Amino acid sequence: MLEIVFLFVLASAWILFASIQDLRKREVANWVSFSLAIFALGFRFFYSLFYDSAGWGFFIQGVIGLGIFIILGNVLYYGRMFAGGDAKLMMAFGAVLGFSESFFVNLKIYVTFIFLFLLAGALYGLVATLRLSMKNFKAFKKDFIKRLSKNKISLMIIMAIGVGIIIFGLFESIFVPFGILVFVFPYLYFYARSVDQTCMVREVKVSEISEGEWLAQSVKVGNKTILSKWDGLSLEELRLIRKKYKTIKIKQGIPFVPVFLIAFLVLIYLWQSGLWNAFW
Repeated sequence: MLEIVFLFVLASAWILFASIQDLRKREVANWVSFSLAIFALGFRFFYSLFYDSAGWGFFIQGVIGLGIFIILGNVLYYGRMFAGGDAKLMMAFGAVLGFSESFFVNLKIYVTFIFLFLLAGALYGLVATLRLSMKNFKAFKKDFIKRLSKNKISLMIIMAIGVGIIIFGLFESIFVPFGILVFVFPYLYFYARSVDQTCMVREVKVSEISEGEWLAQSVKVGNKTILSKWDGLSLEELRLIRKKYKTIKIKQGIPFVPVFLIAFLVLIYLWQSGLWNAFW
């Protein structure tokens, strides 16, 4: 059991540091994610070598977990749901979460962590965007109303479909929540778009930006157009921008690493308190 406690402490310390870094700088250094995976696998290796009488299961499960989460992290990154730093941190967690020497028990742990992560992420994102919209209320309100007015016909059609599904739900109750979701979805979508455009774009000195930053819009440097893309700025693009511009508009995302910490601490609580068994 001490080996599990060590993994708890190791991951908690690393993710706390990463959360502070993300909140302060809006980025997580690659060495944080890489070192978490290396330390976790290194500990597993030496524990299996010297203390695990059952064999190499503890180490092997860490390798398997890392492999699964590398696939998951890449899916989230190339699916444009995660930035690079978040995806790398998710990959590193795979080396930590295999607490059992049973693959099927670990599979339940992975699923539980992902569920907790999504739940915490939804609540965290809602609170964070509400705070941003209130902080920039005038600009947000103007953009939000403009989007609603511009898409009035589409909005009415989708809402009508939602009402129709809710009415159908009077005969089959399972359709009621689905109908409500359809009804409110366009408002949530336009809300997210307005927050993105009015609350997450700021103008900064080019000397303050770094590799991987997201441009708010494409910029032209001589005959070359530097696109606003998901991968962010490369070092070469950053060098070109610094030659021509003094300031530039970039888009900053919500610091999301604290969600890892929340989900992991809840997972630890479920595991240590015995509620894990009730959960499954």
